[in-house]
Amino acid sequence: MNELLLVVRIAGQRVALPAARIESVVELDTLIPVPRAADHVAGLSALRSRVLTVICCRRSLGLSMPERTDGILEAAVTEVDGHHYALIVDGVEDVLTATSDSAPVRAAMSEGWERVSSGMIETEEGAMLLLDVESLVTGPDFARQAA
Repeated sequence: MNELLLVVRIAGQRVALPAARIESVVELDTLIPVPRAADHVAGLSALRSRVLTVICCRRSLGLSMPERTDGILEAAVTEVDGHHYALIVDGVEDVLTATSDSAPVRAAMSEGWERVSSGMIETEEGAMLLLDVESLVTGPDFARQAA
């Protein structure tokens, strides 16, 4: 309880990421494609002299892409197993405090949301789905290979 959460929008849904897992929130304007990368890897970008692997959260969830983008991408930067990643989200909204521990989700969800969900967590603005950063980074192909 009292954990800080970064509230982001993905495909029209307000969801939470553990703020302790997020190093910074950035805007990306340049992506370098990576040939033969998994579909959820949007490319590479540079941030303060380090290379970030850019992950598209929509693709990681198996969701469709928006009709258009304005060229600037909002992303949450995280580190997983010593590598830095930028998680592209539709928007970054706020930082809130959790008012409960994470609880199991008691609703049907699509396969992508179910794979990345850590549970439901209460905030001062109501319940939100808490996402697992590692599951977003590894993407759907890794989950299929592990099964």
